[in-house]
Amino acid sequence: MKARITVTLKNGVLDPQGKAIEGALGSLGFDGVDSVRQGKVIDIELSDSDKAAAEAKLADMCEKLLANTVIENYHIDIL
Repeated sequence: MKARITVTLKNGVLDPQGKAIEGALGSLGFDGVDSVRQGKVIDIELSDSDKAAAEAKLADMCEKLLANTVIENYHIDIL
C-alpha cells in the first residue's frame, strides 16, 4: 500500500523559505504571486493491506517523527 504525507506549516507560523521563493519568483518576472508557503511531501510504501491500520500507523509516524505538530499540519493520502 502506498501513501503520501503532505506536511505544511500552520497558519501564522513564519515561513522564511516561502518568502525567499516568493521574492525569487518576483525577481524572475512572475507577477501576481501574492504569497508562497513551502512544505514537504513524503511518499511511503507499507506492507499493510488493512487501510485503517495503515492510516493509524502513518498518523503515529507523523506524530512521532515526520511532522512537528507544534508548528506543522499533516495530511495523509492512501494512494
